[in-house]
Parts: sequence; C-alpha cells; structure tokens
Amino acid sequence: MSRLDLVIFGATGFTGRKAAEEVARGGKDYDTLSWGVAGRSQDKLEALIKDLTKITDRDLTNVKLIVADIKDDKSLKEMCSQTKVLVNCCGPYRLYGEPVVRAAIEAKTHYVDVSGEPQFMETMQLVYDAQAREAGVYVVSACGFDSVPNDMGVVFLQQNWEGTLNSVESYLTTYIPPEYRNEARKSGTIHYGTWESLVYGLSHNNELPDLRKKLFPERMPTYKPKLESRGVVHQYGSGYCLPFPGADNSVVYRSQRGRYEANYRPVQFRAYVKFSNLVTTLLAAFAGVLLYLMTRTAYTRQLLLDHPRFFSGGMITRQGPKEEVMNNTHFKFELVGRGWANDADLESLPPNKEVLATVSGLNPGYGATVVALIHCGLTMLREQDKMPGTGGVMTTALAFSNTSLIQRLNENNLKFQIVENK
Repeated sequence: MSRLDLVIFGATGFTGRKAAEEVARGGKDYDTLSWGVAGRSQDKLEALIKDLTKITDRDLTNVKLIVADIKDDKSLKEMCSQTKVLVNCCGPYRLYGEPVVRAAIEAKTHYVDVSGEPQFMETMQLVYDAQAREAGVYVVSACGFDSVPNDMGVVFLQQNWEGTLNSVESYLTTYIPPEYRNEARKSGTIHYGTWESLVYGLSHNNELPDLRKKLFPERMPTYKPKLESRGVVHQYGSGYCLPFPGADNSVVYRSQRGRYEANYRPVQFRAYVKFSNLVTTLLAAFAGVLLYLMTRTAYTRQLLLDHPRFFSGGMITRQGPKEEVMNNTHFKFELVGRGWANDADLESLPPNKEVLATVSGLNPGYGATVVALIHCGLTMLREQDKMPGTGGVMTTALAFSNTSLIQRLNENNLKFQIVENK
C-alpha cells in the first residue's frame, strides 16, 4: 500500500484543526498532496471534514480518516505507517509527544511538530537521535511560532551576511488594532493548550541544566565579544523589553551547537519581547515572576491549569480566540545581527557591521504557526536531498538551512526581510 504524503495527528484539537484547514483550502502547494487526518474519535474526524468542506467549499472525500490513540502504541505505529510525514499537533508534548516520536521512527516516517517545550525537545534529541539516524528519519520540533521566525531568522541573517556574524538579538512585538481589542478581551488571544504547555515547561525548567550536560557533555569555547544578557528590563528603540519566555533561546542554541560541531563559528543569540511603555513592561515582568513561582508547587500549578483566564488576565481561554482576533493580530521579530565585514581582523577589531532583519506576519499562534508547520513538512517531503545526512532529531535551522523553506514562507505571508545594513 502506498503511503500518504502527510497526516495531521490531533486534527480535531485547536491547532490541529487550523493545520487541517490550511491544507484543505488548497492552492499550488497543496492541490497535488495526498493527506489524511488522525485522532482518537472517528465521529470527531468525520465532523471535522464536514466542517472543513463547508468552510472551503471543496471536495474533501479523498482525505483519509485514521483513528489513533496516544495510549495505544499499536494504533500510533499503524497511523505512522500510512504516511511519509507525520504532523503532530497533539500536546502538551511533555505528556503526549514521546510515544508519537517513537512510533514515527519505528515506522520510518518523518516527523514535525509545534512543540515549544525545551525539555521535551532536548530529551528527544538525547534519547532518539541515534535511532532516527539509523532509521533514516528526520524528527524536527518547534516548527511553529516557537521557533521558526527566530531559528530560521538567524539562518536568513547568515545567508545575507558578507563577513562573520557574531551575535543576534531578537525583539518581538505584537499589535491588535483598536477595533478588535474589545473582542480580544472577551474571547482571549491564546488557546488553553498553549498555556498548558507553558505551565508544564516552566514547572520542569530546572531539568534543563542536567539534561543539556548529557546532550552536550563538552562546552563550546567562549567567542568574543560575548553576548551578555541585558537584564530583566532594558530599552530598545522606543520600547521596553523583557527576556522572551519561549523556547527560542534553547532551539537556536541547539542549532548553533550543531554548526559548531560541523566546524562553523556559532552565532550567539538572545530573545526579548518588546512593549510600548514602561508600565506595561513592569506589569508583564511581575506577572511572569508570579507565573514562574506558581509553577513550582503542585497545588498552585493546578490552580493555573484550572483557572487560566483569571491568572492570565483574560488572555487564555479554553475555547480559544475568535477568528477576527487571530486574523488581525500582527507580529514582528526584529533581529539585530552584529559582527564583522569581509576581511576584518576578528581578533583585534570590535564588530564593525550591523544588519537588521525582520520576520513578520499575522495570527502568530495559529495562522503563521500552521503555515510554518505544514511547509516544514512539505519541505521535508520534497527536498530531502537538500537536508543534512540521512536523518536525526534536529532543529529547523539544521534541517532546512539549505532548502527553499524561507522562500516558501515568504510566498505564504510569513515575511523575511533585510531592512537595514550598515
């Protein structure tokens, strides 16, 4: 039996549904694709296809429905055996990810997901990298908002840099037009699943140092000038900034560690989120500290999970944000690269070159995310000859640096641009 090109697992969940809708709408990238949707309920899968047929006004009778349950290893392997690429939207990945990764490797099926959980991703690399290489399988996580804009954004800077790139600092801003803010306050801006992953990630953050020592037993040398942290709050341009709490620092570090092991100079990286005024920044900092402290005990952690709207100030809802809010949420990453021009003496001269790149788009959590996710899967499907080695557990930058992924994303409203070069 020939395999499908792509199967979306967890397709009846919030993000999985958006991924299925992205493919169902068709277009030049998808019209020749054979694909399916998978989940634990046949009835819900049938209802999903019925809804997508109404939304897209397209004939979706050829979309295959596959019943698979995260608690049933046999069903997971049978699901993976029916496709060339598995798109896993079933999170939190700390709780549900490993059995799917294992099944994909056993079935010799390539795998992508939208995990933003460093502990999960680094554990998968530690435990399954050798098995994936032996099976000829690519396993690539963080193929969404965490962390394609920053991970591939650094790649974009490297591709457009003449000389030596030493460091990149990233600044994220988001914007909702005034006419949509009331609805955003009512329905929220982030789905509960994202909140759940964040809570579990923070609660197990202390595992990372030991995990990373096992994953990378040898330290990288210190490259100068060293990119130091700018502290809890600092000013950039007209805004005030905090460290970005996502997985980007972890993911980009793994990417650059891979470059170092391939005998290239790695790029130092730090990610920040930028606010328009100091008061909002200080309130966000206080909320971040409170959130972190509440993830430290089982009782307060459960409070966070049981009452997401209250503890997020209305941002997190179980039903997720409304379509009009998502589709009018703008985002932009400003990536400030610093290093040396061609022929500069790196040992005696300070960095003498700066390039500003931006990665921007709409609907960061559930629009740009699923576009990036599906195109990572399609790139894996169609450009394996441009990917490194024959498989392994890796980041998007390591997997897709030599492919057309950035071009694909630019053609699908996730814009990578060089805006200043000096």
